[in-house]
Amino acid sequence: MVLITGASGFVGAAVARCLQRAGYDVRAMLRRTSPRDNLADLKIEIVEGDLLDANAIERAVKGVRYVFHVAADYRLWARDPEQIVRTNVEGTRAVMTAALQAGVERIVYTSSVATLAARPHGEASDESFPLPPAQAIGAYKYSKVVAERAVEAMVANQNLPAVIVNPSTPIGPGDIRPTPTGRIIVEAAAGRMPGYIDTGLNLVHVDDVAAGHLAALRRGRIGERYILGGQNVLLRDMLGEIARRVGRRPPRLRLPRTMMFPIAYGAEALARITGREPFVTTAGLRLAKDRMFFTSEKAERELGYRARPYVEAIADAIDWFRARGQLR
Repeated sequence: MVLITGASGFVGAAVARCLQRAGYDVRAMLRRTSPRDNLADLKIEIVEGDLLDANAIERAVKGVRYVFHVAADYRLWARDPEQIVRTNVEGTRAVMTAALQAGVERIVYTSSVATLAARPHGEASDESFPLPPAQAIGAYKYSKVVAERAVEAMVANQNLPAVIVNPSTPIGPGDIRPTPTGRIIVEAAAGRMPGYIDTGLNLVHVDDVAAGHLAALRRGRIGERYILGGQNVLLRDMLGEIARRVGRRPPRLRLPRTMMFPIAYGAEALARITGREPFVTTAGLRLAKDRMFFTSEKAERELGYRARPYVEAIADAIDWFRARGQLR
């Protein structure tokens, strides 16, 4: 029996599908309000509860052999940024503590490349460049850094049997919310992104990330972190590929990043009224200063991890959004 937190989400559902195909019995811990669309075709046990509810977590870990803690609040903006920190930091501590007390054999903790420092001049960063919490931009990035350090401390001081995985930027089918990157795909495919910022990111198919989780369970070393990434891609080239896939002209206008800040401030002010997450955020613009390029060489070497070309991930994402009626 395997417990997955956040199994209704984008990455969590992909992990659940991957584990079920591999023959594991899956138990999912979900909030009562979590959408179940991604789990409709899976035969899994569901335990309802919140990451900050110790009793619910205790029920969820009872009798399981492995835990995949995938749940996280992935937003670049929130009316209450502390809500992101509470979920990602205190929720992670609660799950790790409960798993330790229950005698779980192994834990795979889903961190993020947000916990790693970008390197200058567009060089690919790796697991040896941890980001100090004081340098983290925005509540999400800060929360993931602090949570990862908490897991590392529990491994060192309490013998927590955890392996850490750091997905880069997953895209593909199942992005219900959608994630900030999924929103870029939808907006670009709809022709609503006439320009781009000179930045870059590492794109990976969500199903490859899920396979990396299983590889980490089977072959990962306790206390180690493994980047689960794909290809390093300029935002300009990503938008160009999306345009090509949907038969649109790619954006030609390169926008100065600093020029976008007044738009982001205005969007965030409006979001405080509407409660709807803005498409352009100040945290996102600050992050875009660096090309967020990474290498998965360690995971490839130690876990046998492999990732398909990013264009296949974009194609699958577009097909999935179109099938749901989010693209005309």
